[in-house]
Amino acid sequence: MGILEEEPARKARPHEIGQDLSLLSVAELEERIVLLRSEIARIETELGAKGSTKQAAEALFRRI
Repeated sequence: MGILEEEPARKARPHEIGQDLSLLSVAELEERIVLLRSEIARIETELGAKGSTKQAAEALFRRI
């Protein structure tokens, strides 16, 4: 490895609920927040879709 060569980029580890955050930098903590907010949005979208499906099924069975 030459002097001017860059170090290989570290792979971001996925966030684990309850993990020790004291070893993470401010930038890493901010990245985790962005990651978790996008995951919350994805989960809320899926929850809404499942709620719509459930309501449609309940409406169908009420008619019978």
